[in-house]
Amino acid sequence: QLQASGGGLVQAGGSLRLSCGASGRTFSRYIMGWFRQAPGKEREFVSTISWRGASTYYADSVKDRFTISRDNAKNTVYLQMNSLKPEDTAVYLCAAALGTSALLINPKEYDYWGQGTQVTVSS
Repeated sequence: QLQASGGGLVQAGGSLRLSCGASGRTFSRYIMGWFRQAPGKEREFVSTISWRGASTYYADSVKDRFTISRDNAKNTVYLQMNSLKPEDTAVYLCAAALGTSALLINPKEYDYWGQGTQVTVSS
């Protein structure tokens, strides 16, 4: 089970840090990812991180502004979002994939999803 939190309303240029907590004892073997979905749009890949956090990958739209990290001792993955833009407005969802060590950008390859947290960036 995944639980995302940390969303909110922020002005353009501001920052937010999202958290996603997971239950279970195998968190360190999950590939974790963040996605977002704006109204009327398809779910969009944001970022993904490897088991121990050594490898990460970002969508071009968030590269150099967002940072994904994880703390396996706390069963939590984070998404630090800086220099936010109005076009970042969306529901942000965390996802977990088991049984692979590859970084994943296709939402269909993830096994578990959190409920999402709303991020709204005002201009």
